Amino acid sequence: MSVIIIGAGLGGLSLAHGLRRAGIPCLVHERDESAGARKQGYRLHIGGDGDTALREVLRPELHELFRATAGRALPHTNVYDDRLRLRTRLADPGVHLNTNRFTVRQILLHGQEVRYGKRFTRYETDADGVTAYFADGTSARGELLVGADGINSAVRRQYLPHARVVDAGLVHLYGRIPLTPETRALFEPEMFAVFSMMLGPDRTMVGFAPVDYPEPVARVCARLVPDLRLRDDRPYMTCSVGARWEVVGHPEEELAAMAPDDLRKVALRLVDGWHPLARAMVERWDVPATFPQPIRTSVPIGRWEPSRVTLVGDAIHAMSPAAGAGANTALRDGAALAAALAGAPLLEAVAAYETAMVNYGFAAVRESAENGRRYLGQRPLTS
Repeated sequence: MSVIIIGAGLGGLSLAHGLRRAGIPCLVHERDESAGARKQGYRLHIGGDGDTALREVLRPELHELFRATAGRALPHTNVYDDRLRLRTRLADPGVHLNTNRFTVRQILLHGQEVRYGKRFTRYETDADGVTAYFADGTSARGELLVGADGINSAVRRQYLPHARVVDAGLVHLYGRIPLTPETRALFEPEMFAVFSMMLGPDRTMVGFAPVDYPEPVARVCARLVPDLRLRDDRPYMTCSVGARWEVVGHPEEELAAMAPDDLRKVALRLVDGWHPLARAMVERWDVPATFPQPIRTSVPIGRWEPSRVTLVGDAIHAMSPAAGAGANTALRDGAALAAALAGAPLLEAVAAYETAMVNYGFAAVRESAENGRRYLGQRPLTS
């Protein structure tokens, strides 16, 4: 068996590692020109599902490196009002790790062959396999094609054209605050161990959480994986300002065209009159690293007939960040599909994977949508 993976995100790379450990040939094709070609967010919350998936697919020393570069978070979320009065504490027992998305991705990229600059355009299947075609005129041949190409998946558009992704009615302005002695003093001690959010009366939100390495990254790499050099290892507090489009007052096209400092000015306007911490955080954003992210969600669909094409991660079950489940579900997909392919004939394996994935993946979509509706004013799912 050989597997063509479209997309070098968390789900595609999780799958690639799992296949490699099972002795199944695969090759990852990525449309970006390099691993760091575009901004994709900052902190990741990795829970039990994500950690279990990484343990299953990674070599032991790589999983240990992941654990050693992740901060331990307390099992709850603090919800404050716009005056920084604690309104509720949302309990969530289990594993909670604060990680740098780019650190996790670099660990997942280690040892994998990725062909960059490969924008997928279409595929063709026949009795013996599947062929993927790319915009540069090249193609790849295998027995299974896996779309791991994110929320705008070109594989999904061809394979499941009835699967919809819709606007959740929200946009987040993402920033990060370098952690220095001055900026650390802004936060209460517990804020370095939890995800916190401040909610305004119009459901505008400021969410913030730390990425703070337990020990120097260079030292832990030298101890565990000496041939890996992790970049972007400075601690920071991720901080996003999210609101409904009508509150932001700028359409998506305008936000996309704004300079980072103008995006910060929009964020400052959204928290005008809030507790001074909200303004202090936004004022200390690393301005060049600021970017807008419209929030979209998949609409759950029923099962489909298994074939030589399948999907993982946001390509099939994109969700709002309101449950902190997107990365964990993508990692779980990769591990689950790799395990299925290692233990059964191709179509049986794909069927078993999709049966499980449709259940847990769309359950996470629904939970995220409900949390987003309750706290942030996200539009309800249409089905």
